[in-house]
Amino acid sequence: MSDRKEKLLADVAKYHADANKSRPFVPGHTEIWPSGAVLDASDRVALVEAALDLRIAHGRSAREFESSFARRMGVRTALLTNSGSSANLLAITALTSPLLGERRLRPGDEVITVAAGFPTTVNPVVQNGLVPVFVDVDLATYNATTERVAEAIGPRTRAIALAHTLGNPFPAAEIAALAAEHGLFLLEDNCDAVGSLYDGRPTGTFGDLATTSFYPAHHLTMGEGGCVLTSRPLLAKIVESLRDWGRDCWCAPGKSNTCLKRFDHQKGTLPAGYDHKYVYSHVGYNLKSTDIQAALGLSQLDKLDSFTAARRDNWARLRAGLEGTPYLLLPSETPGSTPSWFGFVLTLTEDAPFSRSELIGFLEGRKIGTRHLFAGNLTRHPAYQDVRYRVVGELTNSDIVTERSFWVGVYPGLNDEMIDYIAASIRSFAENGGRDGGR
Repeated sequence: MSDRKEKLLADVAKYHADANKSRPFVPGHTEIWPSGAVLDASDRVALVEAALDLRIAHGRSAREFESSFARRMGVRTALLTNSGSSANLLAITALTSPLLGERRLRPGDEVITVAAGFPTTVNPVVQNGLVPVFVDVDLATYNATTERVAEAIGPRTRAIALAHTLGNPFPAAEIAALAAEHGLFLLEDNCDAVGSLYDGRPTGTFGDLATTSFYPAHHLTMGEGGCVLTSRPLLAKIVESLRDWGRDCWCAPGKSNTCLKRFDHQKGTLPAGYDHKYVYSHVGYNLKSTDIQAALGLSQLDKLDSFTAARRDNWARLRAGLEGTPYLLLPSETPGSTPSWFGFVLTLTEDAPFSRSELIGFLEGRKIGTRHLFAGNLTRHPAYQDVRYRVVGELTNSDIVTERSFWVGVYPGLNDEMIDYIAASIRSFAENGGRDGGR
């Protein structure tokens, strides 16, 4: 590194310190966000260094992150994408590849998922001409149960695609065993759960494929970004092809003739010797990330353990502070799991003398940010009114989530004082039956 560059990066670190001096928490005035990126001087320096080097495409930092993240997650391959939603699109689309032979998913095949979730877990199913099969969630964990998933398996079921809700693992080992028993693919949407464990094993390692997101709200951030994880070489090959324009060639960007047979292939009905860099084996996209994003991701990855510990501590402190609060159902971790929490979800009881809107309005008035539990019951949204789907059982709890659930933050940017203020505010409002609650 040149002296000039070294000095510039030192100035960047100093600038970060000057621009981010800590301010005291002022209850009712300081914003308490439900989620957000936690960025320090090393993150800013990483971004600036990548910019100085003009690493503007998918290159060295991206490949280094893919290798490091795969090792960290305990899988064979990680493939960076431009978002978690794109990761889901690639994962589901990969299951339709002709390279899978008789196991490939075809239009009309079914994929089991939950109704109370995030739309881009389900949208790739619809976009590939597949049929979502919706099951209900449990109101303690906000996940599907193994029994509900088993009940939904029909003659055209080919896959299961489930998210670990707010970082709380679904029963991954049991559902993976169920998938194996019936010859189904399992996709873990791990976007909200990086760092979570089930039976002591990282979530994202139970399925044939898993996805993550690096949007600022998530456990690690690249600003925008995502990843597909797999330990199956064929699926990795398919995902990489789909992500990289659908091409058959596996050369890294800027490289040529890695296979030493660039002009020796004969594919499809193309002329023999057609340039392998321009042979396409899938109807794909360009969904890669950039090196600037990956440079930030590498810096963030060093902090994953501390971020995970903070999320667990904040969640536990908030739950202890809300224990026994009337009119509220408190969440529970899935038995056998150690979640890396994304948020703290609350559901009003049926006899609550106040509405969700009233409680949320009170909290927002105190600068405490809230969010609904994503889409609630997806089948009630206008986007899905003309979508073909199947429902197994009643969606009673999904409707309760739609009408009475919300969540507040536990991300590492919140300190004990903020967590205690959230708990005290919710408890005061509920104990006063929704009457100003000590405003």
